[in-house]
Amino acid sequence: MARHARIEAVSVEDYLAGEQIAETRHEYVAGQVFAMVGATRAHNVVAGNIFAFLRRHLHGTPCTAYISDMKVRVEAADAFYYPDVVVSCEPLAPTATFLREPVLVVEVLSPSTETVDRREKRLNYQKLASLREYVLVAPDVVRMEVFRRRGGGFGELDVYEAGDEAAVLESLDVRLPLAEVYAEVLP
Repeated sequence: MARHARIEAVSVEDYLAGEQIAETRHEYVAGQVFAMVGATRAHNVVAGNIFAFLRRHLHGTPCTAYISDMKVRVEAADAFYYPDVVVSCEPLAPTATFLREPVLVVEVLSPSTETVDRREKRLNYQKLASLREYVLVAPDVVRMEVFRRRGGGFGELDVYEAGDEAAVLESLDVRLPLAEVYAEVLP
């Protein structure tokens, strides 16, 4: 005989309170909470390299780069995500735990997250009026996909691969050298 179980939705308030004390990070989508998985060395180094470059580039501007522990709120999707790297120019209090107006979101792909990054997150992030670019980065081969806002969604895609010198990030008016992205990861 089948058993029926009721899955209770978690409120945004309870989710945010729980994240303050949780040992594991969780993403939130429409009342459901999903634990984040660990990442490989290559994943961490690539994300760190991108963050370090953007942090230097943005020094002295009103924009700030954040790495992995800053959530992004997508109210139109009733979601909170933890991008690998995110840039926002919104003024924030020192105690803020999430962003509402990112201009750039970078996700480093992994086998366990690639489908969600390519589908759910891309579709939900484009609901943020402030977001100008969504970047997917492969950690094991030189490949960066830059989705740019054109019209209502991310209607333009540029792919940068081995042989390309840099990825162009129009949202920050910068060329991100691929050699720097993959330093200490790929030969």
